[in-house]
Formats: sequence, structure tokens, C-alpha cells
Amino acid sequence: MDIVILFTLALSALTVPHVEARYDYGRDVRRALQKRQSTQPAITTGAPRINGSIPFRKEIRKLEQDHEQWTLYILALDWMQFTSQDDPYSWYRMTGIHAAPFVDYGGVHALPDGGENGYCPHVSVLFPTWHRPYLAYFEQVMYNIVQYIASLYPAGPQRIRFQQAALTFRMPYWDWAATPPYNQSVLPLSVGGDSDITADGPSGVQQIANPLFTFTFKPLDRSVFPEFPFFEWNETKRAPNPPNSPDAISNNSDVARMLDAGLRQYQTRLYNLFANSGNYSSWSNEAWIPDPTNASYDSIESLHDTIHLAAGGDSGHMAIIAYSAFDPVFFLHHANVDRIFAMWQILYNDSWVEPMMAVEPTRTMSYGASQNASTNLTPFFVNDGQFWTSDMVRDHQVFNYTYPEVASKSRSDVISAINRLYTDFSAAAMSIKHERKRYLRMEPNKRATEVFWNKGTPGGSFVNRIIKAGHYREWVANIIVNKHAMKTSFKIHVFLGSVPSDRSTWESSPDLAGSLGIFAGKMSGSDEQGRRISGTVPLTSTLVDHVYDERLQSLDSTEAEAYLRENLMIRVVISDGTVVEPSQVDGLKISIVSSNVKAAKSNTELASWGRVASHFDIYAP
Repeated sequence: MDIVILFTLALSALTVPHVEARYDYGRDVRRALQKRQSTQPAITTGAPRINGSIPFRKEIRKLEQDHEQWTLYILALDWMQFTSQDDPYSWYRMTGIHAAPFVDYGGVHALPDGGENGYCPHVSVLFPTWHRPYLAYFEQVMYNIVQYIASLYPAGPQRIRFQQAALTFRMPYWDWAATPPYNQSVLPLSVGGDSDITADGPSGVQQIANPLFTFTFKPLDRSVFPEFPFFEWNETKRAPNPPNSPDAISNNSDVARMLDAGLRQYQTRLYNLFANSGNYSSWSNEAWIPDPTNASYDSIESLHDTIHLAAGGDSGHMAIIAYSAFDPVFFLHHANVDRIFAMWQILYNDSWVEPMMAVEPTRTMSYGASQNASTNLTPFFVNDGQFWTSDMVRDHQVFNYTYPEVASKSRSDVISAINRLYTDFSAAAMSIKHERKRYLRMEPNKRATEVFWNKGTPGGSFVNRIIKAGHYREWVANIIVNKHAMKTSFKIHVFLGSVPSDRSTWESSPDLAGSLGIFAGKMSGSDEQGRRISGTVPLTSTLVDHVYDERLQSLDSTEAEAYLRENLMIRVVISDGTVVEPSQVDGLKISIVSSNVKAAKSNTELASWGRVASHFDIYAP
């Protein structure tokens, strides 16, 4: 019998607002830590090494298994979120480095034309490198809090255990592209399952507000959120329901469903970025860089954008550039992006930052300024007078952390991890999976089912129609669009079949091949309408399902192209739920391309792409 993997989240449809309750240490312990913290914010060192060794950042579900470190993580988040918003080490001020509330940090002042921007560079070669010191700075502040909390436990074995755990503490990451454990959602229960959580702190076990569930503004500054209904919400929302209502509450179940339905495309896009994108300039960011080979449409920034919109539920804080960092899932997401960056660097260590014009202004960089490997990554200082640069953070271990997949610095180890984690839905590794007789496909009700096969059986015939002489054809929808075409975030949905009449069911529709999230929002600067970006929606895994169901005979060029021409449907939805005609989206162009790909033959090989062939365009301006 086939094994069915159901991606579910044990939540009610809507989650009621939680009662604010921080951990009570029984006395005022905050002033003592404030005296120990640096008087110069933004000097970024990362957490210290321990006896010369570099601790791992762990996947969040792995960290949950370590009682002491998980407790310290929750308590440190709680500490930061209940620290005064004027404090530079508070959640509000540190998340505000990214964008809103658009204020200076660490004495690093805005340019005359940069006051309405954050420090984060988007659509930029600096996108992966800037986030590296940002995460390291957040981690070092959290590390110092963790050490202090561990010291507050009563003297004895418990304090010893917590202090030992604190020494090797590092922030976790959330691997949104890995198939979750059986019967669990891509969205961890610890993030979206309950608004309250139990913490085994120095003053005993207490029920507190779950700091991963939401962040409550204390107070809400309505001037920071000019759009309705954000200026009515005193806490971060995910998939707010009802939409556009001041009384909306988060619907984490809906977020979970969107993430689960999108898992197939997240895996495929990520695998393709590892296997077929060895140029840093195009891999690092979503700026449209014309390439006659049609090979540079996707990027880690574009994939990152799609996760932002799914985790925010289209109209939540996480889905809007300016407000996204306030959501507690932001740092979990970006730690994973940094991990992916570190893995990619081992695969393609000769490719690095090349000069590029800034197409999005930041707080300290004007539109059109030159960005290169020596550009200051503000506001993060190396010392009192010098900023970190991309060249200086090229090796992530400069900040004293690493990830399990890259600890050995072995290319074959990284490839093995990629094949283990990100090929459950991919034809690229079907030859490897054949040995294990396992492949995941999506059923019409959006559940993932294991498909087994043997040579000479119907299942074997199915595989032989996909892999021919060690090759298969990869199909992709390449998309170009102006980032701020809708002046807010929006999604481009690609259906392979009918489009449901009920808009609310689109993202769980069996005919949805995938969605490209365009992460936009409040930005200032010149040429706002002219920022062309690109991304992809992979079509192969959906086509493989159709071959399995015998709606399509093979992935071969002529047959699959005719099938796509007949069945592809495009829909566009902006963040407030409004459906927009694709022809009305400025600069939108969708090109269907394919490549003859040599499938991997072992766990230490990646698929090898051949020349990319263009087939037809949709909505070409």
C-alpha cells in the first residue's frame, strides 16, 4: 500500500488574539543586563566561538528537541519583545533596521533622500551578503540575553545544564523547502500552532505569550503604518481574516495550507538554483539581467519573496517589505536563506559580487549608486569606524556559526544534502530515487503520495516515459514583471487546467502548478515603475503528475508544448485579494522554456542542464 503523507497543522480555522503575558522573573532583572550591553549598537561580532569550535545553527524542529536551548531561545525572544521600543536592543528597534519605522540605527544617518527607506538592499547583489551581518548582529544580541537568563536559574544542576546549553546557543533556521515530518505542515506548530507557550524559566514553568506566533507593538505608532488596516493592528498578522478589516485575526491554518501546497515548487526552484545557476550576479537577486540563453530568470531573492508572501498570507505583515521583519518568522526564514547561500557558495566558490547599479534605494544608498564587493553593509560596524563589506563576510564563519550541511566544506557533502532534502518531487533525481523506488507526487486534494515502481510494472513504465537514456525535459515558466506594478505585493498564479470560480480555493487547487510572489510595498526613490525583476514557476513536477495520470504521454518537446498551450491559465492577485487582469500588469511577460537535462546518477551529482529552448510567450508587452 502506498504511504500517504498529509501536510496538516493542528489549528482551528482561525486563531483568536492571545493574551499578552511575558515571563515573570519575580524581580527586576532587566537593568542589570542593560548595564552589561555595549554602549555602541551595531558593532557586529557574532556570538563567540567555544573552545575554538563553531556551533551549528539548527533547523527549528531540531532545536525544539533540545529542552534547554529551546527554552532559552523562547525566553530570549520574549525578553526582546517586551523590551521598551526605544531600546536599541529591543525587538522593535532591531527588526526596524530592515525597513519600518525608517529611523537611524547605531548612529548611521540616512542620506538626504533616504529617510523613508530601511537599510536593507533589495534587487541588489548585496541582498545575500547584507543579511549575513544582520543575522549575526541579531544572534549576538540574543546570545548575550541567553547567557544572562541562564545565569538566573537557581544554583545547582539545573543552572549548570542551562549555562552549558547557553554557551553553544545559535539562532535556528526554518527549512521551508524540506518535506516536513509525517503528518506535519511546512509551517512548524511552534510558529503557528498556539498563541501561548510553556516556558521552563528561572522562576519555574510559566504560560507566556508565544513569541514566535506574533509580535505586539508596545505601543502601536500609527504613523509608521500609513495603509489601512495596518494602522489598526496592534500585533503582526498572518493571513488576516476577514481581510482588510481592523478586527482581523490571524489564520495560520490558511498559511499552512499555502505553504504545503507550494512545497513542490519550493523544492524544485531551490534544486534548480543549485544545479543551474552558478553566476552570483543572477543567482543573488531578482533584477532582470538580459541573458540570451534564457538561463538567468530565477534567483534566491525571488524564491525568498514567494516564501514571504506565503508566510504572510498575502496581506499579513510578512508579505509587505516595509513591515515584514516585525513578524517573528522573518529571522527563521532569513537564516534559512543564509544557509542556502552558504551551500551555494561551496558549489560555486569562484563566482562572487560584481559591480551593479542600485535599482532600489536604501537608507544610505541612492538610486543608481554603484554597488560592489567593497560597498559598506550599513549599519553594521566591524569596529568604531569601519563597516562590514561583502568581501569581509564571504566566509560565514567569520561570525562564528555554521550549518550542518556546510560544516565539512565538502562539495560532495553539500550535493548529497541537496539530493536528500530537495528532490522528493523532482525528476532530476528520479534515477537515484528509482533505487529506493520512491517519488512524491501531488494528489488532486493537494496531499503528497509516495509512488513506488519496479521495472516492467506500470510504475516502471511511468518512469520510462519521464527519463529517457538518462535524460528528461525540464519545463519552466520564466516571468518578467515590474516589481512595483501594483504598488503593493502581488502573486502571479500559473494553472495547468481549470481555474476555480472561488478565489479562496486557488492556492489549494489541484490545477495550480505554482505561484510567483512579488514582494513589494512602501518604497521611495526614482524610476519606481521601471524596476524589472524576474522569477520562475517550475512546471515539470506538475507535468510528471499528468504523465502518471495518463493525461499526457511524456515530457517530450512537441507533445508537452501542445499540452501547455492548451491548458495554461494565468491569474494575478494583489495583497488585498483583488484579482487583476494579467494584461493590466505593467511589464508582465511569461515565456515557456525547456531544457534537455541529464539526470543525476548518484547522490553526489546534480542534474546537468543543456541548452534552454524557447517555446512560446504569454502577455508579452
